[in-house]
Amino acid sequence: MHKYFKQIIEDFLSYIQNEKNFSSHTAMAYKRDLIRFYDFLVSYDASLASDIKKVDLQTIRHFLAFEFDRKDQRPGRGKKPITPRTIARELACLKSFFNFLVQINFVYENPASFVSSPKIPKHVPNFVSINKIDELMNLPDTTTKIGRRDKAILELFYATGIRLSELISLNIGSFEENTKLIKIYGKGDKERIIPFGGKAKNAIEVYLNDRRLSWESNRSLPLFIGQPGKRISGRTVRRRISKYLQIVLGGKKGASPHTLRHTFGTHLLDLDADIRSIQELLGHSSISSTQIYTRVSTEKLKKVYRLKHPHA
Repeated sequence: MHKYFKQIIEDFLSYIQNEKNFSSHTAMAYKRDLIRFYDFLVSYDASLASDIKKVDLQTIRHFLAFEFDRKDQRPGRGKKPITPRTIARELACLKSFFNFLVQINFVYENPASFVSSPKIPKHVPNFVSINKIDELMNLPDTTTKIGRRDKAILELFYATGIRLSELISLNIGSFEENTKLIKIYGKGDKERIIPFGGKAKNAIEVYLNDRRLSWESNRSLPLFIGQPGKRISGRTVRRRISKYLQIVLGGKKGASPHTLRHTFGTHLLDLDADIRSIQELLGHSSISSTQIYTRVSTEKLKKVYRLKHPHA
């Protein structure tokens, strides 16, 4: 990669993390997008890779068209076409990138600002029905240490609706066990305080006891560890939890730790929690992100219909 392009990318990533408060996850995704954009420029017109000021609207459109035809080469993806969601993120990345270049007077205008984002199909997310929760929680083999750890993870995901990245970053000191509150650092390092229930607390205490720890132990120690004693990885959690979810969901595709986040939000709405409270608990910056649960909460819709419709 040309040195000047590499430096611009580094400056941009520093800007979005330190000044715009983007999460490290988003920053890494944007870095991959910009490297892919650079590789495209090299093959499309090498002069653009050495002088980004020449990039215009047509270049952006050609890049997106190229991406629409590209196959996903990641393991397990089956070389499927890139999704509209990925294209939308790449476009959002380019818009932010060129906005940054405009702000520092490196370019005069943002060529990506004239391109519309592709429509993203709205899929109803998977969630576990309330009558399947006990079955899910009983799946880990609690005669083993790993099984007891898995149960603690399942209980905490369901009790709080936290993201995978939030769970693996938890320390013992993140918890106030007396008040059953957790301090979470979410997207963009935004802090929120959320409650957790007795079942999650008990499962965590059993797991900590396996490690000869307690709530009073070194508060900087990671809550969940993998092998050999280091903070558990997102890949390990995803693999372990997805296995249990596949069973209770009857083999449905797309089961992941995020399924339990959807389950948390859906069950709260089914039990008449107001959507603003759910937004706060989930750490959504926009209410529109939370409104997806109004589409999946069919039990509440049926209840309203039965109570209100004259011919129900």
